[in-house]
This record gives sequence, structure tokens and C-alpha cells, in this order.
Amino acid sequence: MKPGKELLFCALGGSGEIGMNVNLYGCNGKWLMVDLGMSFGAAEYPGTELVFADLEFIEERRDDLLGVVLTHAHEDHIGAVPYFAKELGVPLYATPFTAKLVNEKLEEAGNRHEIELNVIDHLDRFDLGPFGIRYLPLAHSIAEGNALVIETPYGRIFHTGDWKLDDDPLVGVPATAEELTQIGDEGVLALVCDSTNVFNPKASGSEGAVRKALLEEVARHHGKRIVVTTFASNVARLQTLGEVARASRRKLCVAGRSLDRIIKAAQGCGYLMDLPERVDFDTAMSLPRGEVLIVATGGQGEPRAALSRIAEDNHPIGLEAGDVVLFSSRQIPGNEIAIGRIQNRLAKRDITIVTDRQSGIHVSGHPGRPELEALYGWLRPEILVPVHGEMRHMKEQARLGKACGIARTVVQENGDMVRLAPGKPGKIDEVRSGRLILDGDIISPADGEAIVMRRRLAASGLVIVVLSGKGRVHVEGVGLPLDEDLEDFMAEAREDVSAALARLKGGQRHDREAITEAARLAARRAALRWSGKKPQVRVILAEH
Repeated sequence: MKPGKELLFCALGGSGEIGMNVNLYGCNGKWLMVDLGMSFGAAEYPGTELVFADLEFIEERRDDLLGVVLTHAHEDHIGAVPYFAKELGVPLYATPFTAKLVNEKLEEAGNRHEIELNVIDHLDRFDLGPFGIRYLPLAHSIAEGNALVIETPYGRIFHTGDWKLDDDPLVGVPATAEELTQIGDEGVLALVCDSTNVFNPKASGSEGAVRKALLEEVARHHGKRIVVTTFASNVARLQTLGEVARASRRKLCVAGRSLDRIIKAAQGCGYLMDLPERVDFDTAMSLPRGEVLIVATGGQGEPRAALSRIAEDNHPIGLEAGDVVLFSSRQIPGNEIAIGRIQNRLAKRDITIVTDRQSGIHVSGHPGRPELEALYGWLRPEILVPVHGEMRHMKEQARLGKACGIARTVVQENGDMVRLAPGKPGKIDEVRSGRLILDGDIISPADGEAIVMRRRLAASGLVIVVLSGKGRVHVEGVGLPLDEDLEDFMAEAREDVSAALARLKGGQRHDREAITEAARLAARRAALRWSGKKPQVRVILAEH
């Protein structure tokens, strides 16, 4: 599909899920990509670490792709860049902080000098074919969160990226209501908008309020060693914690390589310049307990992160009964079990745990309903296209937009090709979309045979049958719930396989396929009889 004299939108990732954002705009024969993100491995993809959107549709049209514009530096918006940017072969565009983190990723991947990375420093407009683009700063839980104002021959698009409203953001200067109203006055054809927190009836809250709550919480635990865990990328929160450490007369200690990397990148772009001098682990441990504030990675339950090691008491930072861990972050859906595991370890050691459910020590980086309603009022778009959410989030935002007077809403999902203009907006086609996974060092389809087989093995186990010369049969059961009965099962399965082979007649006795299938079925029936499971069965015919 090549865009004609029209304006198209198609999400390859991030519509129908939270994360893995990849958005395409098509106009007058050309394509523009906004964000190239990833998600982290989930239980349905055992043994994998990263999940990507399948880019086959745009890879086949890369000659018409003008570039990739990155809204901000969260992994679900930039994480796939080092894996696909070289293959796409088009320039990248980002503001300085995002560009610095992308540059590090490309350096680590060893392809930095093969990819054009353009830094848009002054929020000036730049043109890519029929698209005129400018960044517009909005508050979010990272430095340089940006919306995109995209001019096209068919109307203006306001692509929010991730955003919120914050009267006291601490880092950065978001666009004002007056600036957003002016954009609305000039006309907005389509608002492509973050749906993550649409069910939240309250505004997300300000970083300034978090600073106040953290100060009160730290003061409440006078004389105790305090660890605060937060998202490493939340530069505003790091600024807050620096101020809290200074105000509470505590030395600041940072535990976690990703925190060190973010602080270095932020300071290279002029942020966190007044962060208090940090002390090392040995110094932190030698200070009186009430004179140190430790910021640690691992609030999402990551097993190798600093907080997990602190909870297991195998980190240079040690905690004792009565010490405190503040979870200044929200639980990402899917991480509840891992987070609970760490919190249980801490609780077992009588370490006090405080989360955002008990105290206002965290605010979201995404808009609640009042913020969405305010943005609709300022921009007054003709069309609302909800993105960045599961279907329930996007449907709810469409209902909210209609209730606020937006005439047309388009609820789409990954792979839906939507025409925004000319004419009535709506879905006109479906294109290939899907998921890829990073499995070891290989990127492969998420629905490929390896992952499907891994799921089956996890669910039902494996039986291996080896047929060697002179009628010898060997059976091994792996992952069957037999324990003490395993040897008896294997002995009976050997007998069943031998009997099944003895029943073969004529040419079947020398037909490898017939021999293999008879052995497979006999072993599987034995497993079902003994365990109630239908395991995968692999038959190996040893050479005579």
C-alpha cells in the first residue's frame, strides 16, 4: 500500500496494549514513523527478554519511509531502535536528552556510525516530505517528554506521546494552556492521544506534591536508613529526591547502573545540575542510619536490580529491622508477583514498606480524565484517535471524547489502516502486524515454533523414546508429575512401545515414519495413563 492524496494513520504497536509504541502516518506517497518502542518479555513468551512490533509492513516500504521521530526516551518508545534502525535505513530525530540515550544504545549495539541521528535542539519546525513537524514540550515522568504537532496538506495532527498536566513539574517547562489553546484556534484535524489512565477520575498530580509527601515521609522515619526506589528514567523524581536529601540533611547514595547512566545523560543536557554530591556504598554504610538516603533501582521486581539484592541481603547496602523502603513508583501491570516477592522478603526482615497506596510519594506520568477533558477543550480536534492503551482504555477514551463534544472518534488497533482525510475518517484496510521476540541473540516471530513448543513443554512435559538396533527401547520422562513413580512409568512405557512395534506388519516394520509414529503414540498413551498429561514425545531412531 502506498499512500495516495490522503492522510493515513496506522499503529503497528501500542494500540491494543500498553507499550511497544510504533505509529505510522502516510501522506502523498510517503510514510513517517513516530516512535520505535518495545515491551519486556512476558509469561506467554517463556525464556525471552524483549518483545517488538513486527515491522514487516513498513520494512517492505522503506524506500517511502522518510524518518523516525522519537517523542521521548522511555523504552516503550525508543527501545527497539538499536535492533531495527539500521535495517530501516532512515534518519532518526530526537530532542537532546532522548538523543543522548539513543546514542548510547546505538554505541552498545555497535552501529552508531551507520545510523543518522538528528538532534532537534530548539524545538524548531523541520520538514520531512509532506510532513512539517515540531516538538511541543509536555509534562511526563521523564525529561523532554514531547507531543508532536504535524502539519500536512490535509490538516494538522496533534500526537500527544505520553503526557500529563503538571503545575509544578520541577524539570522542564511544559506548554501552557494558552499555547495549547492557540494551536486549537489554528485548527486540529486529529488528536492522537495517550489512553493509559483514562479510568482515573482524578488528575495525575504534580511532582511538587510528591516532593512534599516524600519530605514528610522521610521526616516520619527519623533515625532510620531509608531506601527509595523509583524509575531510573524519571529525572524529575531524581531532582525531587536530591532536594529531599538536602532538606532532610541526609547524604545521597545511588545504587543501580541505570540510575548512574540516566544521571550522567541528564547532566550532559543541563538537568540535575544541583543534585547533591553522591556518596559511595562504603560511606553510606558508615554514616549514622538517619543520615543517608539511598536511591535504588528495582522497584518493578527485577531480580538483578539493586533493590532485589538489598532485599536478599547480598548487596553492599544493607538494611536492618526498622529501616524503610519507599516505593516511589507505580506497579506496571504484569509485575505484581515480582514486586510482591521483594516486598515479602523485606517484610520478613521487619523492614518497613511504604507504597503510593499509603502515601502520596508517587504520581503518574499519564493523564487522568480531568486532564484529557482539559486538552480536548484547548485543542478542539475534529477527530480523536485513542492510542497507547488496551482496547478497554481506547474505547473508554473514545466515549469520553464524544461526551466532551468531539464529533468523530476512531478506535483502531494494531494493523488497522485508518484514513483521516479527506472524507469521513475510518478504517479502510488491515495490514500485517504482530510481535517479534528477542530469544537469546535471535529475533524471531512470537508465534514461531520455538515459543509454541516451549509453552507445550512447560504445560505437559517431554517424553524421549530412543529406538536402537536389535529392538532395544529406552524411554525418558522429563517434567511429568510422577516423581516416585517415574521409573515404573518408564518401564511400562518401554513395554508399550515394544508391543506397538511388534504389531507392525509387512513393509511397516522397515518404514521409519511408521515406526516413529507407533512409538510416539504408545509412549504418549502410557504418559496419559500414568499422569493425566499429554506430553510432547520425541522419537529418536538410532542408526543400526
